[in-house]
Amino acid sequence: MSVSSDRAEPDQPGRAETSVETPEGAPPPAPPPGDAGAAGRRAILKRRVGQIAMHVLLVIGALVTLVPFLWIVIASTHPTSGIFSRPPNLLPGDFLVQNLVNLQAMTGFARVVFNSVLIAGTFTIIGVVVCSMAGYGLAKHRFRGRGVMLGTVLLTIMVPYHVLTVPLFQLMSEIGWINTYQAAILPFVANAFGIFLMRQSFLSFPDELIEAARVDGAGELRIFYRIVLPAVRPSLAALVIWLFIFQWNNFLWPLLVLTTREMYTIPVALSSLIGLSRIDYGAIMTGTAIAVIPVMIVFLFFQRQFISGLLGGSVRG
Repeated sequence: MSVSSDRAEPDQPGRAETSVETPEGAPPPAPPPGDAGAAGRRAILKRRVGQIAMHVLLVIGALVTLVPFLWIVIASTHPTSGIFSRPPNLLPGDFLVQNLVNLQAMTGFARVVFNSVLIAGTFTIIGVVVCSMAGYGLAKHRFRGRGVMLGTVLLTIMVPYHVLTVPLFQLMSEIGWINTYQAAILPFVANAFGIFLMRQSFLSFPDELIEAARVDGAGELRIFYRIVLPAVRPSLAALVIWLFIFQWNNFLWPLLVLTTREMYTIPVALSSLIGLSRIDYGAIMTGTAIAVIPVMIVFLFFQRQFISGLLGGSVRG
């Protein structure tokens, strides 16, 4: 018997060529392994170069920012003649103790630092309470005239600070508060910027959680302090930094209402060292260096709180 030649032979991989068509819309075939490795290495190298360039720019910016502070610290260890010497002294000297003695003798600087800490700290605490409560009321409570009140608060931001000094000084004089701590603290605790900042933060808090707490029987103060306020810690940290620096560096208002040397704050006391004939720049630099320390401590401490609040908010469901 003979086998017919028309019978189809089975397909064999080595004898038949098959063509695979790529479906329409499918991704292109992957590149060979060698090309993929080279592309990955180039991407990694590019990313590392970008990171190095960014770090170099950040280091340069940090050095430029730190140069004035370093110069203040170095100048505080030299007498006035050493500060203005040519070439300038770039290394610390041995006149720091004498500058401290001169500063204390001319201004009573220990009492001045106490005044500044008391005034700025009290102002910050009261200001945080007032601004946060006002911002919460404007954000989460519905009442007649809320829009007008918010507009009035925003309009006060546009009023120059110096315009308010004359009527406020007259008011402080009429009620007998001249040369008192409350005159330096209370007039500006209702900070318009702080109220607006906290209102914008409270607007993002869900109203449903507040309503649920009210249904459970929680009072308004408990809802505010135990539920709403912890959720806006980043804004609270920013508000604390803003209020403390504002009051710590405030010069014009304490100069007007604090009339005796025992009540001076640091900016006012340092300005009194500038005389008509002789200026002790060594003492001024020493006082300035001391004045920078509390600001840096407050900023660094609440910066950590600010970052942790941001990270906590990013993972909160």
